[in-house]
Amino acid sequence: MGYTMISTTIKNVNLQFETDSSNFSPNEIDTGTLAMLSVANFAEGDKILDLGCGYGVVGILAARLIGQERIIMCDISESAVKQAKINAALNQVPNIDIRLSDGLRNVPEHDFTYILSNPPYHADFSVPKHFIEAGFQKLTLGGKFIMVTKRLDWYKNKLTAVFGGVKIHTINGYYVFIAEKRNRVFKEKEKNASKLSKKLQRKQIKRRRR
Repeated sequence: MGYTMISTTIKNVNLQFETDSSNFSPNEIDTGTLAMLSVANFAEGDKILDLGCGYGVVGILAARLIGQERIIMCDISESAVKQAKINAALNQVPNIDIRLSDGLRNVPEHDFTYILSNPPYHADFSVPKHFIEAGFQKLTLGGKFIMVTKRLDWYKNKLTAVFGGVKIHTINGYYVFIAEKRNRVFKEKEKNASKLSKKLQRKQIKRRRR
């Protein structure tokens, strides 16, 4: 198996990634990932989950910017996790928590300020559905879920349904979605919608009785 070494600079940080043919986008940093990172502004105090980390671009960059102790990376692929660990060491952040996980099923933490994901495009929607629904639960209030895809409608509708709204950037042929967790507002909306629904039900009953 032949290895490739990618040297790049993202957000003024010089990075190197060792990849092979088993990795997603093994010869260059994926354009969608770069689009997603262009709208993410990490700050001291953030806690970041790189969901579906591949060989580690997002999480390793974040670790270099704000510190490796604030980053968790996960992937369903054992080879991706292994490669991400190699690349973390290569970029002087060897102590990132990089774990094997089917989606968020091995991520018990609930205090992330950012979750970033470039989901598999050819999978059925059960994968991004899990990422979005479980991701909402894992974010702190005010936390942001950032996802990049080449599809618009399903992701826009799903993120809006779960988060109550979504911002969309179109960058280099990709859609970058940013959804913020506003749980208290969202609960109030649900409560009001429930009240309205009950009022409508009572009105319908009255009309039937006339």
